[in-house]
Amino acid sequence: MTTGSEWRQQVGRSWADNYRLTDRAFSGLTERLLGRIGGCDGKAGLDIGCGAGELSLALARGNPQSRLVGVDVSADLVAAARLRSEALENVSFVEADAAHWKPNDFAPDVLYSRHGVMFFDVPVMAFANLRQIAQPGARLVFSCFRSASLNPWATELARLLELPQVGEGIAPGPFAFADQSYVRGILDNAGWRSIAFEEVDFAYVAGAGEDPVGDALQFFGRIGPAAPAMRALDDSGRKRAEDWLRTWLEDHRSGNLVAFEAAAWIVTAHA
Repeated sequence: MTTGSEWRQQVGRSWADNYRLTDRAFSGLTERLLGRIGGCDGKAGLDIGCGAGELSLALARGNPQSRLVGVDVSADLVAAARLRSEALENVSFVEADAAHWKPNDFAPDVLYSRHGVMFFDVPVMAFANLRQIAQPGARLVFSCFRSASLNPWATELARLLELPQVGEGIAPGPFAFADQSYVRGILDNAGWRSIAFEEVDFAYVAGAGEDPVGDALQFFGRIGPAAPAMRALDDSGRKRAEDWLRTWLEDHRSGNLVAFEAAAWIVTAHA
């Protein structure tokens, strides 16, 4: 489980420092998600849990007449997004919790998120707030992980390092929205309609380059549930864990790439 306070502190800082790696990991999903969001020129868009801004930056470049706003609870991630967007005039980033945010002069036509909605403490309340601030008929498009069993990068890593297995249907958390009926109930109770789910399988890229295994080892040591576990080990324990991880990563290596099967939903709805 990753809480809002953790995103505001160490987790947010780690993701901000390593946003290039997380953008790479999700690159296959990002393309599919951008295709589902579609064109939004002349419209207002809200990026929920925007992270370092990858989705909004891509949309801003392709839709110069749009007005895009990204919100995130992490000051570090918002700072990274602002730095990346300095050359773009149609996108801005705000440190705020989308579950409670009440903009004065902004009503989005489209609300979107790449894996940023599974960390709401009270999901129904959060999605009800998003519906209330949106334009009538606004579109909602977001991605979230499907079952943990379909995401071996998470389950195998947990077994290897003897970490707690990830919980499904438990908010907040990376697999909180794995169950389709659970998510449908949240959105329906929050007032969203025409709810639909699309299965998306993509390659979760953990390492690349001349030493993709070493690159992937650094990635998992910085991002995700393995990172704090690795930091907590003494020198000998960390060496043993790294040896296990290298063997595991080598099994998933193909040439200059280490990648894992990953499974997500792209969820759409209307206000």
